[in-house]
Amino acid sequence: MNESKGAVLIVPACEKDRGGGHLSRSLFLLQALEGEGFGSNGWRESYLWISEQQKDDVFRRFKNFFENSEFSKGFHARLLSRRKDLSGRSWDFIILDRFRTPPEEFVFWSTLGPVIGIDEGGPCRSSFDFLIDLLPGLKGHKPNLSSPGLLPLPKKRRPLARGKTAGKKLNEQLLRVLISFGAEDSAGLGLLTAQSLAKNPQVKSGALEITLISPNSDSAEGAALAVRRKLPGINVTGMIPNLKEHLAEYDLLITHFGIGAFEAVYARVPVLLVSPTAYHEKLAKNAGFYSLGIRRNLFSLSFDGAFLKTLEARRIKIARRFGLEGEQKEDLGSFFGGLALHSPGQCPACGEKTSSGAPVLARFPGETYRQCPGCGIINLSRLKDPPIAYNEEYFFDLYKKQYGKTYLEDFPKLKEMGRKRLLHINALLGLSRAKAQEQGEEEAGEADLRPRLLDIGCAYGPFMAAAAEAGFSPFGVEPVEEAVRYVNEELGFPAWQGFFPTGAKAEDGPFDVVSLWYVIEHFREPGKVLREIHRLLRDGGVLAFSTPSFSGISGRKNLRLFLETSPPDHWTVFSPGVCKKLLAQYGFRLCKMVCTGHHPERFPFFGRFIKPGKKGLLYSILFFTSRVLCLGDTFEVYCTKLS
Repeated sequence: MNESKGAVLIVPACEKDRGGGHLSRSLFLLQALEGEGFGSNGWRESYLWISEQQKDDVFRRFKNFFENSEFSKGFHARLLSRRKDLSGRSWDFIILDRFRTPPEEFVFWSTLGPVIGIDEGGPCRSSFDFLIDLLPGLKGHKPNLSSPGLLPLPKKRRPLARGKTAGKKLNEQLLRVLISFGAEDSAGLGLLTAQSLAKNPQVKSGALEITLISPNSDSAEGAALAVRRKLPGINVTGMIPNLKEHLAEYDLLITHFGIGAFEAVYARVPVLLVSPTAYHEKLAKNAGFYSLGIRRNLFSLSFDGAFLKTLEARRIKIARRFGLEGEQKEDLGSFFGGLALHSPGQCPACGEKTSSGAPVLARFPGETYRQCPGCGIINLSRLKDPPIAYNEEYFFDLYKKQYGKTYLEDFPKLKEMGRKRLLHINALLGLSRAKAQEQGEEEAGEADLRPRLLDIGCAYGPFMAAAAEAGFSPFGVEPVEEAVRYVNEELGFPAWQGFFPTGAKAEDGPFDVVSLWYVIEHFREPGKVLREIHRLLRDGGVLAFSTPSFSGISGRKNLRLFLETSPPDHWTVFSPGVCKKLLAQYGFRLCKMVCTGHHPERFPFFGRFIKPGKKGLLYSILFFTSRVLCLGDTFEVYCTKLS
């Protein structure tokens, strides 16, 4: 058994008239996370929430479901019903399968941990940390992931139909039809559909064999007897244990839009829908199902070969559209079991509480971007760790893929860039040291002639080399072992391997300068990094860093595209406007800002007239505009530590 990654709480919709799909899915998920589901190995300590007020009613309404389903054993030990049972636990995340979560309830759950919504359609949809739509919905706030392929799909499937067998003719073989409208069927669609079909001439002639699942009665046997008297020739049964594994035994499923319809598509069983509401009808048509409309009569419907071919063609199209053709490789249980979720409950830069408050700017598969209402920084939440390893390949293959050459091949250019940056640093450092000497705080000794500089994320040391030539005593910290070895052995500068701040040795401080060139965005908690840098710097010391800007021309033109193409290990995205207030919070005074990364060709409308490789008048005008308005996609910050 794999080591547990933390506890998970699952909260299903159990209210009357919500059906049994939410509860069934939540029970499946509980079982899978405990190590009994598809591809799982007991990853998570998991619990199910049904409130004290709901519990008795839920067990009464779904009595047959609990007694006859594969979930009937073991879940009571993982059932929580009182709020005091929730306190004192550390929840990795909360899964809400609530259909429409009320605002006050969402606020409560979000205080316990990151919240993931499954098929959520309520007013708080846009506030969830992550949204997963297993069933395709209508247009609205886009989810992080939409995938019916993650449903707990059946293992048993009908063989692939070939040739004429794809459209079975009734005079050649009996057509077996299953009518099932879920574990509750509060709208009574199952009985209504069966009553309608009982009048169909093809049923009376024995060409159709109809089975109705009637879950509403406490006594399935009594319900079956009562219905048979009204509907002769129709088989009536209560809940069938593990129903999805019996779908392949039928030639047609009649149901409403929901989990069962997609299970049937995967099992290669044609589906005919009858909608309980106008909303279900819209969902059915949006997904591509053949629907008869709302509570329609099936008396005149002809189940001939042509109609079956139409239904099968719809099924194939839906399977292709939603990835339900091949064998299932991952389900909801194995997906959640493998999560290493990172979604801070407060802004990682300024500490502002963000849960249920910070607006979601964009969602992508596995990623959610929010903007802090306090400092304005954009921060990234991820379902899984970024697929990037900080190793030698990072500076060679990955770097070359982005810039056309390896890091070491780019060393001279990076070193020259460092020389220009040092001009700004020296100007600030000279002022601060002169002021200190005037106040008698320093003596101009030999040691003062070589200010100490710490380069965080020093890579292979081009900035350290430039700093040494400019009269600094450079130190570095870098997580990549090969890079640290190169700095130590080839350049001859001291560097430590590790992630700042644990990689830096405090006893080698204090420093006159701390620099981070395109590094600060890689930290999950930049606030803690700024606090530690403040501690390591001398009073009046210089902090210098560069980072991408979401307020540059690319972010202004299309922020969603800018975030979508942002590297997966950039946990925060700054802007020049964010920096002044944030830096003051951590004891720094912003002295200079240099806008970089200008791209005139990305300007709306005018940029398309710029020809690649040619810097004409239009290029010069747009470049000047970009510099004046600080529209570069990156920028550099130079500030000093306040005493």
